[in-house]
Amino acid sequence: MADTLLMPKATAVWLVDNTALTFDQIAKFCALHPLEVKAIADGEAAQGIKGLDPLQTGQLTREQITAAEENPALDLKLQPAKTVVATSSKKRGPRYTPVSRRHDRPNAILWLLRNHKELKDAQIMRLVGTTKNTIESIRSGAHWNAANLTPMDPVTLGLCKQIELDLEVQKASRNAPPAIEAAGPVLLTAEEALAATTPTEFPSEEEAGIEEVFGVSEPSAEQEEEAAQEAQDDLDADSVFAKLKELTSPSDEDTGADEKS
Repeated sequence: MADTLLMPKATAVWLVDNTALTFDQIAKFCALHPLEVKAIADGEAAQGIKGLDPLQTGQLTREQITAAEENPALDLKLQPAKTVVATSSKKRGPRYTPVSRRHDRPNAILWLLRNHKELKDAQIMRLVGTTKNTIESIRSGAHWNAANLTPMDPVTLGLCKQIELDLEVQKASRNAPPAIEAAGPVLLTAEEALAATTPTEFPSEEEAGIEEVFGVSEPSAEQEEEAAQEAQDDLDADSVFAKLKELTSPSDEDTGADEKS
């Protein structure tokens, strides 16, 4: 920021009364019109204004004034400030909440605690204009009206703007440490799951054996021989029992003769 002359009219009054500078020189230095400087010299303007010495404020030097008095074409130059005044930034106080909406603040605090756990207490205080003790009492359930509180969006209640809430959430998300391992496995979307899954290829009957396709192992040569022997033994036993049955059972001729007699 460029340095500006302090109290230009009061400085012009002092220069008119205490120096032999021309009206044009004083007008250029004080950013006034030459006729206005002439009116000050004639007593028609700036009556009652006490002159301000620019030498005491450090805005001019005695050498500059002397050189300008000797050379009317020389312009006065404002000296840079030797000291820097620190400007104290005004501390922002808590957000003002209208009286008609103050009873909704606990509901908004409860909504923020449930839906945006990453927000710090200071951020909640800025959004809804509350105190740290109130936030802590609602979080712990010790609030005097905890049984009747209902979570409500502070934007809907008019306690803050949506852009303000989004900015605080983004700021809290940037500052929050990554907690992927603590949160457990992350659920994938359907597209990601399909892309990550490789199709299972089953062997064909020609490529795979009977055991791989049907879950049954192929019989060996000894097992096949034993199975054939067992089948032969079963066949021989059946033929023997059939022969015995024919021998023991009466013939059809004998049965017919008995019936006739």
